[in-house]
Amino acid sequence: MLNYTAKADAIVIAELNAINLPEANNLFSHVLTAQHTWAKRILNQAPNFGVWEVQNVKDFQSISDHNFEMIEEILQNISLEKDVTYKNVAGDEFINSVEDILLHVCNHSTYHRAQIATMLKVAGYVPPITDYIMLKRTNQI
Repeated sequence: MLNYTAKADAIVIAELNAINLPEANNLFSHVLTAQHTWAKRILNQAPNFGVWEVQNVKDFQSISDHNFEMIEEILQNISLEKDVTYKNVAGDEFINSVEDILLHVCNHSTYHRAQIATMLKVAGYVPPITDYIMLKRTNQI
């Protein structure tokens, strides 16, 4: 699922770099900053971005690459069963396993990619195909 998320995100990033749709850029920026925040929480590090901090579309791929480098570090060095204690943006404390957090990261990205596809369609663009089975059938994942 993480490989799928990275590939589907890259497809959306390429599309957003080719057009000018600020609302979609802002939402996808959130996808990236949220991924970053979750990875940093698992690694017990302070995030570099706020979860709604808007990033430049030209930086999306490098931010995504760094996010998935951190996720790879997590997969290599931290048990999926490990519990992570963290605070949300409101300061409330929670505990979730690494596995549940990474599943959330994938699901959260899919959710917002679907919203962006709708934004693209409403704006007159043809949304890129990011369905898991389509990427699997075409050997992209």
